[in-house]
Amino acid sequence: MRNFVSERALQIPPSGIRKFFDLALTMHDVISLGVGEPDFRTPWNICEAGIYSVEQGATSYTSNRGLQSLRDALAIHLANRYQLQYSADNEMIITSGVSEGLDIAIRAIVNPGDEVLIAEPSYVSYAPCVALAGGIPVPVECTEQDNFRLNPDTLQAKITPKTKALIINFPNNPTGAVMKKEDLEPVADIVTDRDLMLMSDEVYSELTYESPHVAAATVKDLWERTITLNGFSKAYAMTGWRVGFLCAPKEICEAALKIHQYVMLCAPVMGQIGALEALRSAEDEKTSMVNEYRLRRNMFVAGLNQIGLSCHVPEGAFYAFPSVKGTGLSDAEFAERLLREQRVAVVPGSVFGAGGEYHLRCAYAVSRKELTEALGRMESFINGL
Repeated sequence: MRNFVSERALQIPPSGIRKFFDLALTMHDVISLGVGEPDFRTPWNICEAGIYSVEQGATSYTSNRGLQSLRDALAIHLANRYQLQYSADNEMIITSGVSEGLDIAIRAIVNPGDEVLIAEPSYVSYAPCVALAGGIPVPVECTEQDNFRLNPDTLQAKITPKTKALIINFPNNPTGAVMKKEDLEPVADIVTDRDLMLMSDEVYSELTYESPHVAAATVKDLWERTITLNGFSKAYAMTGWRVGFLCAPKEICEAALKIHQYVMLCAPVMGQIGALEALRSAEDEKTSMVNEYRLRRNMFVAGLNQIGLSCHVPEGAFYAFPSVKGTGLSDAEFAERLLREQRVAVVPGSVFGAGGEYHLRCAYAVSRKELTEALGRMESFINGL
């Protein structure tokens, strides 16, 4: 028999994150700082809305665009919170998580051979999604010297006549870096001058600790050339509900909608009803979770620096990104030995791109007690090197 697996599927690597998750699952007494999801349960009022919807028979398809009531509420929320103006009727799609939104956004604009710039370190799915669409992913390294923000000069140097788009993710997974308005303005000038499309993954927009999130599409003239991606997973502890959303100018949104119609049809209706309830009544619970993340961040980052792992203070998301350069180990060696010898699971920074080498992604979305224990085990490991 011939090999029926496509060349594109053969060429994309498996997720580097999963390797450590799968290894940790075979061990006992593991403290996992590798999972990028909240340790909180979904607020009960959201759960109750979802349960009630099923009891009332809300188990059918919705419009391809998503529930009108959810889109209407989202349009108001985005305008009030981020000054983002999108029509609920033709500039918004409810997706099955941000992951689907990213996939259909890329396929809506990328032709075979188009180059797509990716600000790295970045979430592991960006480059594979570009490759699966026939595009060419091109990393743009964000360095520790720039606090992992996107440097305009570095960006400019990566642009070629084949460049079609730029993907950014701030607040960032895995570094926790944030781009303020003054950081985004020179990027906006480059995107406009070089006639690029911008895809901005803002799923951590509600998780900022020093200043409010600035939506990329509100900076200068970026609205008409920006696809905004966001969702409910991180802010409302709704990872398993799989509800995200894509917002874009009408012609881009219509192209993405056609792909969405064929590959997903619609997001789960009970998840959409839960998301609507989140917007209506879960603000206090969300704020409480963010405040707890802030306390954990302060404690954990201070602890990392104290045990000898240099770490900048992340201004968003729920990840610390310490350096292991001083240990004599690579990030992969450090992470594997830490897991085997001290039962602490972290993710090597290099799986998020070359800019992540010699760093670790540590999710502080676990209890303060577990963070304290993890720091103690990490210190013991370092002292034993």
